[in-house]
Amino acid sequence: MKYSFLLFFFSCVLLVQGQTENSLENVVITSKENKTKVRSTKNGELHVNVAPKDVIKLKAQGTVQYSDFGAIGDGKTDAIDAIAATHAFANKNGLKVKADEGATYYISGKERSAIIQTDTDFGTSKFIIDDTEVVNRRTPVFIVSSTLQAYKLEGLKTLQKNQNKIDIKFPQSSLITVTNSNVKHYIRYGLNQDKGANQTDIFVVDKNGNVDVDTPIIWDFNQITDATALPMDQTTLKITGGRFTTIANKDESKYNYYARNIVVKRSNVVIDGIEHRIKGEGENGAPYHGFINTRDCANITLRNALLTGHKTYKTIGSAGKPVSMGSYDISINRTLNASFINCRQTNDINDNTYWGIFSSNYSKNLLFDNCIFSRFDAHKGVANATIRNSILGHMGINAIGTGTFTLENSTVKGRSLINLRSDYGSTWQGEIIIRNSIFIPRPDKTTNASLFSGSYSGMHDFGYTCYMPERIIIENLKIDDSEQPEINKGITIFKDFNKQMIDDSFQEKYPYIITKEVVLKNVNTTSGKKLKISSNEFMFKGVAIKTE
Repeated sequence: MKYSFLLFFFSCVLLVQGQTENSLENVVITSKENKTKVRSTKNGELHVNVAPKDVIKLKAQGTVQYSDFGAIGDGKTDAIDAIAATHAFANKNGLKVKADEGATYYISGKERSAIIQTDTDFGTSKFIIDDTEVVNRRTPVFIVSSTLQAYKLEGLKTLQKNQNKIDIKFPQSSLITVTNSNVKHYIRYGLNQDKGANQTDIFVVDKNGNVDVDTPIIWDFNQITDATALPMDQTTLKITGGRFTTIANKDESKYNYYARNIVVKRSNVVIDGIEHRIKGEGENGAPYHGFINTRDCANITLRNALLTGHKTYKTIGSAGKPVSMGSYDISINRTLNASFINCRQTNDINDNTYWGIFSSNYSKNLLFDNCIFSRFDAHKGVANATIRNSILGHMGINAIGTGTFTLENSTVKGRSLINLRSDYGSTWQGEIIIRNSIFIPRPDKTTNASLFSGSYSGMHDFGYTCYMPERIIIENLKIDDSEQPEINKGITIFKDFNKQMIDDSFQEKYPYIITKEVVLKNVNTTSGKKLKISSNEFMFKGVAIKTE
């Protein structure tokens, strides 16, 4: 009787779907009285037949392996169909996936994504991702997704900054994303100038609509043109191990981003012990969105990871001039509570032929703990960030956003201690706290080193009021300026943010809100030179400097 029910159940057709940017991956699973077999149809559908005896065996094991669905693992035979089939079967039956020990899986440029919805152990197995001939550069290799579905949120018309509740009931804690297409933010300035992005915010609510205090609403929304709710998974999905190598693309050096990666679109995920290397980078190539790429999720932890910076290529930017293209191994988008613990990169963090390894957009509560990376970067804003016990290389710390930025027990080797990105208005609305850290400024004969760099003309509309951090607290900071050129005039707290603002005759069209207070306690330079406020003393004349 049990066997008959099993046959009936698996004779039904199951569609397992994973949405990529440009395609819908379909897997059809059946169970018939013949061999377990995986085949791909002309229209891209993946047909998986699982023999009834194999269904019983695999469910009894509680774990499935890629070889169970035909993956050879010889490093030459394309394994992506077998990998996708394995995960599809595991997802349906709530089974764990474990890669075969000693296997090397070759993943071609075929348009296929494997959907991960259960715990997966890549172990010490190797994966070769070949990007030299790709059907669709936007198709991820793996998508970590939820079984829960997002839905349109009706009835939410407006929101206020720091609003603590919305009058809507939810089935469980949910991730809320809201946009107003009639308001533009992050109207970029400079060589990659653009017309901005729709006003966006993302936050967590409980089933009663209470906003999580750690993910506050950071904008006033006079109108909401789109709102979605995504129920959050309550269990933690774990992905462990894996030795991945990308054979880099040879495309023209243009902004045609590759996303042949692991995309995380589920909340409460831990990725532990993954490695990613890159080979085959030549004279030209298109940039990458990030081997680890998260979006629309919360509570993500990447630990014990070894990643790789991408070679920097140049193209012509939107302003018609040459520009270096950002290319990342970690890209965090619309993500709340993302932690990076004990992570490293394979190449030299001070080698400027490689782009900075990390970027983020529309995220909140980012943490680096015991990381050695070439850069931290918050593009389109971050609300609260912490870097501790870490070392940052040649691209240093770049950030715009709100809340509290904390740097402690860390070493920064960039051009400045913290760069407030000028292309987005050099804005930080909140506090910056620096404790027990070391700043080693890169040698520069053209300008003196500064703790805080950025620029603001006062003539460009970024779509929001721009702020310098209201209060800066610096405690126990050692500035190693021993490699600075002799012509250097010493270290300043602030770079000259506006060379036109030298007296009262200059009038900003879009006023910049200057820092009110800087608190210094035990801040020293190896040269013995005293810290100055700025080469532009007029601009920062109103800043109160307190020493303790």
